[in-house]
Amino acid sequence: MKVIINGEPCELPDGTSVADAVTGATGRSGAAEAGLAAALNDEVVRRSAWSATTLKEADRLEVLTAVQGG
Repeated sequence: MKVIINGEPCELPDGTSVADAVTGATGRSGAAEAGLAAALNDEVVRRSAWSATTLKEADRLEVLTAVQGG
């Protein structure tokens, strides 16, 4: 299926979860995901729902990284 991740077209297998897509986009998983957020079609997805939330054709996923500073 074709989705958009951080503004870039991406081909993923059917049934790919938000958690899988975040790992693929960032190379981070598990505890290393601290400081990351995900928005699917402009709606924030709680981290606890990442594994259970599957992507569909033409979905838009934004993976955001929190940074400190001023």
